[in-house]
Amino acid sequence: MTLYRDVGVVLRTYKLGEADRIIVFCTQNSGKVRAVAKGVRKTKSKFGSRLEVGSHVLLQLYEGRGDLDIVNQAELVETGVELRSDLTRMGRVASMLEAVDGVIQEGQANPAMYEMLVGGLRAVAKWDTALVTPAFFFRLLEAEGVGLQVEGCAVCGETDELVSIDMDQGGLRCTQHREGMAISPQAVLILQLILGGRVATALALPAGPAIFEVEHLASKMLERHLDRRLRSLHVFDHT
Repeated sequence: MTLYRDVGVVLRTYKLGEADRIIVFCTQNSGKVRAVAKGVRKTKSKFGSRLEVGSHVLLQLYEGRGDLDIVNQAELVETGVELRSDLTRMGRVASMLEAVDGVIQEGQANPAMYEMLVGGLRAVAKWDTALVTPAFFFRLLEAEGVGLQVEGCAVCGETDELVSIDMDQGGLRCTQHREGMAISPQAVLILQLILGGRVATALALPAGPAIFEVEHLASKMLERHLDRRLRSLHVFDHT
């Protein structure tokens, strides 16, 4: 079997047999990778807790004969341990991991998605705001080619009095061309900050109704793109 190295984030895991687990990674060089971690559920496993969901790890893997590789070694880059005792932050992490799992393809290198995910996890650790998840979702959707016109009306380009958002047309609407969901001026500002590359400014904003408005919009757009509900969003809603 061919041995190869990569670095990745654990997206999810599930049991296999009595002592093993299948680990699903978002990797830097190979896209989504599914691999068996043999004996990982044993008390004295050589992997210890290094393959927990959300862990950022350096990997040594054997290519499998089918669609499952085999984890030979795993060394921590970042544990995310500071997040594990915080249910709210772990909810945000879970939503990011599920979103990436829904879009990344197996066997197709996507280093930009890997870097985006690592950056998202670091943002969760740094910023204690509900806005960190929708900001990640909007950047992910943008990477998927599902952008939003937020600097002006998607119909006429008007930059004042943007009062609604039309997901079918992919942008904000002015009073004259109002269609879709109503949106508040503060939520418009947040969207403009996030999609205009000023994410840190957006994340520093104080909590308020507009943040949850943007959170709802981002979730709805992502679930529409994936054509399914994100389970983690509804398990951890506003914990």
